[in-house]
Amino acid sequence: MDDLKLWAQKWRWYQRNSLPWNRARIHYEFAKRRSFARWPIHGEILELFDENRLTLGEHVLLEPNVWLTGSGRIHIGDGSILNLGVQVAAVDRVTIGAHCMFANGCFVTDGNHRFDDPDQPITWQGFTSKGPTTIGDNVWCGANVVITSGVTVGERCVIGANSVVTTDIPPFSIAAGAPARVLREITYRA
Repeated sequence: MDDLKLWAQKWRWYQRNSLPWNRARIHYEFAKRRSFARWPIHGEILELFDENRLTLGEHVLLEPNVWLTGSGRIHIGDGSILNLGVQVAAVDRVTIGAHCMFANGCFVTDGNHRFDDPDQPITWQGFTSKGPTTIGDNVWCGANVVITSGVTVGERCVIGANSVVTTDIPPFSIAAGAPARVLREITYRA
């Protein structure tokens, strides 16, 4: 019986976003901010809202299976879109600017798993951070882009699909690769 009770407690914790009263609260929190999340949404959404660690601009759209988590703060600016399966994990702070677009499967974090203690399982070692991760306004990330800890991506950048951003990308750049490198500058006609 104890095993069943433990399983039920874990089920309730891991499935908490799907419980009808929590699902209604999540939608209410998004509506208060004039934003929208298509179901399902994953992570510690209510905890992030309740502790003021998740701030959203107006008209943010989270497509199904977006996952927001962490002990830090997450800010998503006005009009940004996180498409299917985008994950954002904050140890300290992740800032996403206004009108950014993340294609399917992107991962944005300011943290790294620790693995330096040979006497502890990796899953118990926690996280480290190289500092906040910041994404400027009007950034477009192609499918499966990974943006790592301590990185700044400048405004109006385009990051090519399957890229891994490990260093700062200056504004108005097109970057791609693993690790991502600037391919060219974006220029606009006068």
